[in-house]
Amino acid sequence: MQSPHQAELKKIEFIVELARRLHIYGTSAQRLEAAVEKVAKRLAIDAEVWSNPTGMLLSFHDTERGTPHRMTQVIRLEPGDVNLGRLAKADAIAEDVLEGKRDIVTGLADLRALDKPPRPITIPLTILCFGLASASVTGLLPKTGWADLSAAAILGVMIGAITIYTEKSRRWVDAHEAISAFIVTLLASAIATFIAPLSLQGVVIAALIVLMPGLTLTTAITELSAKQLVSGTARFAGALTILLKLAFGTVAATQIVDLLGWVPLSNANLPTLPEWMPWITLLAGSFAFSVLFKTARRDVLLVMASVWLGYFMTKLGSILPGAAESQYPVGVFLASLVVTAVANAYGRIFNRPGALIRVPGIILLVPGSVGFRSFSFVFERDILLGLDMAFAVVAALIALLAGILFGNLLVSTRRSL
Repeated sequence: MQSPHQAELKKIEFIVELARRLHIYGTSAQRLEAAVEKVAKRLAIDAEVWSNPTGMLLSFHDTERGTPHRMTQVIRLEPGDVNLGRLAKADAIAEDVLEGKRDIVTGLADLRALDKPPRPITIPLTILCFGLASASVTGLLPKTGWADLSAAAILGVMIGAITIYTEKSRRWVDAHEAISAFIVTLLASAIATFIAPLSLQGVVIAALIVLMPGLTLTTAITELSAKQLVSGTARFAGALTILLKLAFGTVAATQIVDLLGWVPLSNANLPTLPEWMPWITLLAGSFAFSVLFKTARRDVLLVMASVWLGYFMTKLGSILPGAAESQYPVGVFLASLVVTAVANAYGRIFNRPGALIRVPGIILLVPGSVGFRSFSFVFERDILLGLDMAFAVVAALIALLAGILFGNLLVSTRRSL
């Protein structure tokens, strides 16, 4: 039979493992800290948590030695990546432990059992979904044609294969974004010069869309607004670094294209995609994002519907009276407000993470591609246009942040997840 101190140590071990999981699965600092502290309180453990993108500090009251002694754990981690499937499973395990449906030892073992290698079919499907996401973005961009759609899809699949390879090769991880941008820009320029005319910038952006750190930028701003200054600043710097690497790869490839004398064919008189095409590409894109966010099978339709909700609310906001003349992105504000409120309501009603709706719901609203264009213009020494794009990024981030904050006021979060 366990002594009280041994039982307490098991609870602490469970809390530490849960915190590590939430970090790995892409939870922002303020949500992670609040969620872990609430779980610790339910387990009658005095805990303090400090999270940042590359690690955590967890401190617990040491009952064996008494006040003021504490036990502290330092955990070094890589920045987390969104994994909605495992996030939902970890949350369900924690809920069962809190309700007494599983004991602490079983819950701890179940959390550690989440580290399963992906099924063989997962990797090819993920690579395909890179292409579907790129094709989807191309379909949503104005003045794009069938050649743009096809080129973006092919290049997106190529980027998916490169991404999967670099995840297994530490040598290439740091240069992944720059290499990807270089290859995409070079190949897109070759296609536009020798095969078919393209909307070159649109194809490059669409092909690289999964690598754009728009979601990271949004998370950083929400952390800063929640006074998570260290985490928000570090995450913001990381997102800017990714944008710099993407812009550098694109500009380097453009210089080579100019040296080779390639002149892209004009696409001025080519027909654009039919009006119904964006809805088809949105359907494919929403499925692609559900796979890229590693959603559990039971939640695929929920995640797809969330993407549609965000897109529909953006369109609705853009046709409101005065919205077209406004310098403020009204559609982005309305979409983020509604998505956040619906996500929080879902979490409270069904006792599951609201992130299943919130993250995919804002994915088409985040300003990663605009930030990429801003840095590209600066590299090309078009400072004024670069600054104009930078202001567009700031406006989009402000609208997103305001919508998220007001959405949280309308409906409070459930255990912060």
